[in-house]
Amino acid sequence: MTVALALLLGCAAMGWLAPRLLWRISDPVVALVAWITSVVAVVITSTAAVVLLVLPKHGLGALDTLHHCWESVSHGTTPKVEVISGLTGGTLLTALLVRLAFVGARSTRQRARAREEHLAVLRLAGRRESGAHPTVWLDHDRPLAFSLAGRPGVVVATEGLHRHLTPSQVDAVLDHERAHLAGRHHLLVAAADAVAATLPVLPLFKRAATTIRELVEMAADLASARTHGVETVRAALMRVSCHGAPNSSLAMSRDALGTRLDRLQRRRRMPNHTRRLLSCGIAGVTALTLPAITAAAALTATMLLTCPPS
Repeated sequence: MTVALALLLGCAAMGWLAPRLLWRISDPVVALVAWITSVVAVVITSTAAVVLLVLPKHGLGALDTLHHCWESVSHGTTPKVEVISGLTGGTLLTALLVRLAFVGARSTRQRARAREEHLAVLRLAGRRESGAHPTVWLDHDRPLAFSLAGRPGVVVATEGLHRHLTPSQVDAVLDHERAHLAGRHHLLVAAADAVAATLPVLPLFKRAATTIRELVEMAADLASARTHGVETVRAALMRVSCHGAPNSSLAMSRDALGTRLDRLQRRRRMPNHTRRLLSCGIAGVTALTLPAITAAAALTATMLLTCPPS
């Protein structure tokens, strides 16, 4: 039981402390990788802890000594209590995972239905421009652009972009939306919404929906700025409207506009591809192993306190 409790402690610590640390990562792509892998790590480690509670004597041969030391201090814990606590934890975890799957599937169906309804109307009202990610142009004076996921994904833009923005700013807006489709940002947002709705217990889960939305917008900003420049993207952000974009879409000027403008203004240079890839790998591995590392540290401290070297 000691190992399971240590793993749960590591998950709880990560769930409470990780959001403060993750938000300090300057590269939004690295922050996305770290946030998503942190959620996955907490879920996997929690599952492993529950399995150890159900099977407290399985797979722990190297840790038997630590268990005996702990039991000698705490006067022992009967197997019956361990089994009951394990079954209870397993039942709760299973219920949460089933609910997560149910909420995710329901949200996916709703988004797909809404997307098809919007696309059916847009195809009738707009002018289609072919490409890897087709663009549907609407004859409206308001400068608006958003993207809808699908096979293939579609960028929807209004002719108002050409009337109110410069050609380079229009290209920056379109590349921003294409970056959403290329990066599968709609899928990440949908998954984060499902996690936040199902597991609002820890800040890591509760803040996932809002944070992932902001991070994918920042990532698309940088993707566009790499080609068109930071100032062009900032100017386009301030001129493009988000009113009229459906909830199932990602619209350029809807989420965290002030924060994004500030980050772009402070951006001195674009992230290097090789350095970004290395940073993503380090962030992912660190996030995946951090709960286990915390648990190992807690177990080591417990062993030193309860069984000091003779």
